[in-house]
Amino acid sequence: MAATVPAEPTDPELQETAWDLEPLVEGEGQEGVGRRLSDALGRASSFAERYAGKLGELSSMQLRDAMGELASIYELVARAGYYAALRFSTDTAEPANGALLQSVQEQETQIQTTLLFFELEWVALSDERAEELLAGDGLDFCAHHLRNVRRYREHLLSEPEEKILTEKSLTGASAWTRLFEELTSAIEVTLPNAGEPPPEGAGNSGTIAEAATGGEKVALDVALSRLQLADRDVRRATAEAVTAALAPGLRTRAFLFNTLLADKATDDRLRSYPHWLAARNLANEASDESVAALIEAVRGRYEIPRRWYRLKAKLLGVERLADYDRSAAVTEDEVSFTFAQAREIVIDCYSSFSPELGALVNRFFDERHIDAPVRPAKRGGAFCAAAVPSVFPYVLLNYTARRRDVLTLAHELGHGVHFALAARQGVFHQSTPLTLAETASVFGETVVFGRLLAEDSTPASRLALLAENLEDTIATVFRQVAMNRFEELVHTRRRDEGELSVDRLGELWFDSQSEMFGDSVELSDGYRTWWSYIPHFIGSPGYVYAYAYGQLLALSVYERYEQTGAELVPRYLEMLAAGGSRSPQELGAIVGVDLADPGFWTAGLDLVERQLQEAEAAAEASGRL
Repeated sequence: MAATVPAEPTDPELQETAWDLEPLVEGEGQEGVGRRLSDALGRASSFAERYAGKLGELSSMQLRDAMGELASIYELVARAGYYAALRFSTDTAEPANGALLQSVQEQETQIQTTLLFFELEWVALSDERAEELLAGDGLDFCAHHLRNVRRYREHLLSEPEEKILTEKSLTGASAWTRLFEELTSAIEVTLPNAGEPPPEGAGNSGTIAEAATGGEKVALDVALSRLQLADRDVRRATAEAVTAALAPGLRTRAFLFNTLLADKATDDRLRSYPHWLAARNLANEASDESVAALIEAVRGRYEIPRRWYRLKAKLLGVERLADYDRSAAVTEDEVSFTFAQAREIVIDCYSSFSPELGALVNRFFDERHIDAPVRPAKRGGAFCAAAVPSVFPYVLLNYTARRRDVLTLAHELGHGVHFALAARQGVFHQSTPLTLAETASVFGETVVFGRLLAEDSTPASRLALLAENLEDTIATVFRQVAMNRFEELVHTRRRDEGELSVDRLGELWFDSQSEMFGDSVELSDGYRTWWSYIPHFIGSPGYVYAYAYGQLLALSVYERYEQTGAELVPRYLEMLAAGGSRSPQELGAIVGVDLADPGFWTAGLDLVERQLQEAEAAAEASGRL
């Protein structure tokens, strides 16, 4: 299945795995982008002429027709927007890509301001009148969305004020976010001179993650992947090289971050949000109390990651882990996977669970909806874009041939099948709140992990796989909550203290991460700047706790699958197909999960501790303790 010595020095299939964005514009390229936006603006203007000032007079049937027209306009805008944004993500340095993205955003803003009246008039209706309208036939495709819009009633401004904020955002938050993406995508890490040749089998992915020689410049994602290598000297030197690469633009990124922190503070004040996270909680359909309970429950179990890191220090033969040791392989069992092998494993796992899901996964490969290789100026990390209900979703990866990359592929395709199944809900309900957005991705990743573990018979390899699985969970649950704590600190301190210096940002990052690690990991001074390449802080403030929420929910759903087997499959597919058409509590109930239960988070964290116990048992069985 996997090979430690590749037959070829590169992976041709990987290098050819680039997505085809033309379905978004039906093969019309940039001209199709302009035509759709022009059409959308014309329709929006006509819509405003027909409905502005008249929403209170509509019947349920007329409201249905209006929402159908809005859906058509939103689809046109989204097709153009995703085409521009996805093209930009694969080459942020190409001026034409940036110019197209900016043009699209400017036209989107014009359309948005034209339609602003509708939302404001809708929330101004009395509760009785709104429910009377929603009781009519044919509104299922938008009813939950319309009820959600009304939850923002206290936070919306007048129409002229909303138009000003919308138009100014184009040269405000969205511009700073784009700049951050361009700056971080351009970061190159100069690798140190190696004291020994690269490990056998390096370069299987064609990304030179392992094979890169001293003095060579590589993308940030490639350098970060080297922190998983077994050689501690290589890890230390790589971490120092990453810190050095982050230094040149650090003050610029700090200023950028400060500006966005201040911008959000202004928005929150104008919209009467009581605290920095309130807007995100509202969007996630989660109460402040439930989110606080999640965060405190996770922080209260920080001993789980600390316990693992103490054990890992013993496995690595060091007294105490350094920050650059956290991702290190616990064995020298370096297994690599060609992209073809990864594809075969993931398709087979999804198909074994559900033939319907397997067929959907296969479409991503057959229809060229994946962009996988690492390239200069390509956006880092991985994501899945829903696109629009009428076009199949898209997945971006930075594949470096490691076992963890196989699980990342499974994870992003989980998002993909979720979006694909929910497409039947239409543009208003295809996507779920962030609190449920990770359910299918983590579930799919867990299924693939189970397959890899079942086929791994050697103690060293099983230990390595269990360790990786636990560390992924720690990263998703505990590290994301620690990052939420960093955001809490920077947002509140920015409002209390004014602009935060580079040193102050580093101090707050250091403090929030140290709380999680305790005495189990020694953080270097260089680590103080590593907040500065994380995109969520910039483009999606408050986002990160949803990872912990989704991970614990998905683990609970997977545990039910282990208990009930095939019986859960149709209910699971029903939950995915429902998209965001119901509340998180209603969606969880489909698969027997009670999100309102105060003990839910404790039960989920108990599952994580069980993963830790499995890894501890594997370490004991390996005879290395």
